[in-house]
Amino acid sequence: MQLVYRRCCGMDVHKESVTACLLLIDDDGEFRAEKRVYGTMTRDLQELAGWLKSQGADRIAMEATGVYWKPVWNILEAAGGFELLLVNAQHVKNVPGRKTDQKDSEWLADLLQHGLLRGSFVPPLEIRQLRDLTRMRTRVRQDLAKYANRIQKVLEDANIKLGTVASDVLGVSGRHMLKALIAGQDDPKQLADLARGRLRARIEALELALEGHFTGHHGFQLKTLFELLEFGEAQFNKLGIEIQRLITKLNAHAPMQAVADEAPGPEPEPLPLTPPLPLTPKSRLQTAVELLKTIPGVDELTASMLVAEIGANMDQFPGPHHLASWAGLCPGNNESAGKRRSGKIRKGSPWLRRGLCQAAWAASRTKNTYLAALYRRLIARKGKKRTIVAVAHTMLIIAYHILKRGCPYQELGADYFDRLDAKGLQKRLVKKLTSLGFQVTLTPTAQPSPQLQ
Repeated sequence: MQLVYRRCCGMDVHKESVTACLLLIDDDGEFRAEKRVYGTMTRDLQELAGWLKSQGADRIAMEATGVYWKPVWNILEAAGGFELLLVNAQHVKNVPGRKTDQKDSEWLADLLQHGLLRGSFVPPLEIRQLRDLTRMRTRVRQDLAKYANRIQKVLEDANIKLGTVASDVLGVSGRHMLKALIAGQDDPKQLADLARGRLRARIEALELALEGHFTGHHGFQLKTLFELLEFGEAQFNKLGIEIQRLITKLNAHAPMQAVADEAPGPEPEPLPLTPPLPLTPKSRLQTAVELLKTIPGVDELTASMLVAEIGANMDQFPGPHHLASWAGLCPGNNESAGKRRSGKIRKGSPWLRRGLCQAAWAASRTKNTYLAALYRRLIARKGKKRTIVAVAHTMLIIAYHILKRGCPYQELGADYFDRLDAKGLQKRLVKKLTSLGFQVTLTPTAQPSPQLQ
C-alpha cells in the first residue's frame, strides 16, 4: 500500500502510561521505528511532546480511551505543530492474539502512515469548555429533581398532603410553608395562611392537607433536603451565568456579527447632532444560540446544549445525515440474507439525544407547526418512543441547515403534509365518509383554498 505520511506516531493511552510508536522514513528512504513509554504526569507529557517535535513528527493518532486521552490531547494541542487524530477503538481493533501496548501503538502508527484512519469529531477548545459546563448543568438539574422527589417522600411519610392541593410543592407558597414546618410551626391554619396568589382560594383544602403527623425526625430530613435543594439551585444559576459568559465571549479569531439594538425596519432620516444607534457585537456562539431558539420546542437551555454538543461550525460534517448518524439519531442497519432484523438506533451522544428528545416532546405540543404535524402523522403507526426519536432526528437536521446557512427557522405549517398530496387527502376523506354511510358529491369552489395549493 502507498505510504501517505513519512513521519507519524501512534499512541496507546492508559491511566498511568502512554506508549508511543514513531514511524519515520528518512530522506534516503530508510524506514525506522522507535517506541517509548511515558508517564501521564504533566511533565512526562511535555517531555513526550518535545521528543516528537525533535523527531519531526507532525501527525499523531490515539484511541478514545475513557477520559484518559483528554490530558494527552490538551497538552499536545497546546504544544502546537501537530495534527492530532482521535479514533474510535472499535474501528481500529487489531487481530486477536499477541496483544501488548507496544503492538497497539505500532498498529495505530501503521494505519496512520497509510492513511487508513478516520478521526472522530473533537470540537475546538471553547466548545469543549462549553460542553463540560452544559453537561454539569444537566447533572445538577437531575440532582435537583432527586431532591424534590425526596422532599415529597418525606411529606407523604408525615401525611402532609400539600402536593394534592398545590400544583407545585416547591413554588412560592410551598416554600413558605416548608420553611415554617422546618421552623417548628404545626398549626394548619397558620401554615395555610402562608399561601399566595390563586392558592389562597383553596385555604380550607390546604388546612386539611397540612394537618399531618409531622415529627422532629421529619423536620430534620426536610431541613437537610431543603438546604441541598437551595445549594443546588445556587450552583445551577452560577453554571447558567458562566455558560452565558462563554457564549457571549467575543473571539478575536472568529467572525462577529454586529446587530443593532433596535428591531430592523426602515431607517428614518437622522436628526441633526443625533449619534448613530449603538451596535452590539455578537459572538459566533451567541448568534448560533439565537438562531436555534427559533425552532419550535427549543429554549435557551436546549439551544446552548446543541451548540455545546455539535458546535457552531457545520463544516466538520459532510451533510445533515452524517450529523444524525454521529449523534445516534438515525435508524440502525442490521440486515442479513435479505431480512431486516432491527432498526434500533446505535449508541451516540446520550447528552445530545436526551436534550433533543426533550425538545421533541415540547415541539409535539406546539400549535400550527410542522413538527407537531409530523408527530401526529407518525404516532399512529410507530408509537410514542419511536415517533419522538423521529421528531428529534428531524430537529437535528433542521439545526444543521440553520447553522450551515446562518438563517432562522422557516415554518412550513401544520398543513404541510396535506399540501404534499392534496388529491390523496381528498380521496381518503371521501372514502372515510362513504364508509360511514354518506353519499359524497364534491363541487370545487371558484377559488381553491390557498393552504392546499
